Amino acid sequence: MATESSPTLGFRIYLIITLAYWAFTLTDGAIHMLVVLHFHKLGFSPIAIAFLFLFYEIFGILTNAVGGWIASRIGLNRTMIVGGLMQVFALGMLAMDPSWLTVTYVMTAMAISGIAKDLNKMSAKAGVKLVTPKGADAESLLFRWAAILTGSKNTLKGAGFFLGALLLQLFGFQLTLAALSGTLLVVYLLAWWALPCGMGMARSKAKITQIFSNNRAINALAAARFFLFGSRDVWFVVGLPVFLQSVVGWSHVYVGSFLALWVVGYGLVQAGAPLLLRGRWHPNGGTARNVAFLLAILPAGIALALQLNDDPTLALIIGLAAFGVVFAINSSVHSYLILSYSDNDKVAMNVGFYYSANAAGRLTGTLLSGWAFQTQGLTGCLWWSAGFVLAAALLSIMLPKESQPTGAAP
Repeated sequence: MATESSPTLGFRIYLIITLAYWAFTLTDGAIHMLVVLHFHKLGFSPIAIAFLFLFYEIFGILTNAVGGWIASRIGLNRTMIVGGLMQVFALGMLAMDPSWLTVTYVMTAMAISGIAKDLNKMSAKAGVKLVTPKGADAESLLFRWAAILTGSKNTLKGAGFFLGALLLQLFGFQLTLAALSGTLLVVYLLAWWALPCGMGMARSKAKITQIFSNNRAINALAAARFFLFGSRDVWFVVGLPVFLQSVVGWSHVYVGSFLALWVVGYGLVQAGAPLLLRGRWHPNGGTARNVAFLLAILPAGIALALQLNDDPTLALIIGLAAFGVVFAINSSVHSYLILSYSDNDKVAMNVGFYYSANAAGRLTGTLLSGWAFQTQGLTGCLWWSAGFVLAAALLSIMLPKESQPTGAAP
């Protein structure tokens, strides 16, 4: 790409990708909080709420599996725009008459949203690799740009949690979704005009059978990613918000605000990971392993604190803060490593494969969150989380101790 010899142009495209991704992420956070809180209010059980997200996660897995292959053939700019417009459609589906909102209908809308989200994420993350200027500082710059994109995305997702809960209370379910859909449509029409054509297209047409990586480091990283994100969602998606409402007694806005604050802080730590991890230095597989072993201690500690303390509020606030900091650093290291392990010509396919494992972990965690909370309570969810993080740490032992050099430009 021309961007590699033009740092200014590379940064401009990076900024366009980031801004469009931010707008999408606000709606993604909002739709999650809207669905959880609205359908809990309607009397849905935790397992039933979890199943509303079933197709969201399943289709996310499938989208990531083939999305990188599609992007390598038509360009990352097109897959990103298609994802944004699909989210507009999904939000519009949910803004229809309340009598339409059967379980099947909502699951279908969430499936479309899941496809949209993962097309956008894959396109944005792979795009960072392509627009990072080459040079002696390329790896450190890649780590910083990937961390900023990922961290700011999660900060905006937390803002979306708060926005969804606030607008739900102020304006109701349908009107909120209609407003979000219209705003996102304007953003992605502008991005369609601004992004260059053909970004990320491979020099040779990849075969569909090449969506599975034969790189040992990428396979190990994808497996670790599966368990890392399963460890978060097994207690965060259903168990925690329902616990805060039904046991602690918080309102919609309190729950949304608290979870939003956590995700915002998590995103800020993720964006600042390069500074926390020695400034211009960039991490390796050993970093991912060490941080994962540290993370495994935290959900187990929260579970023990809940079992030994009659007042869960303090244990949850302190435990969530610690878990968020360490989880954010671990996730940021993963986001850098998948780009570092990929050459430019295969980055879209490798990122798609990696995020397919990420989506599979979220699906597993989401389903376990509903079942474990209903049968074992929040402490059961946390013990599952500790086991998942330990699995991620053990898999990270297989990652290379030294970062692999980035590939040549196409």
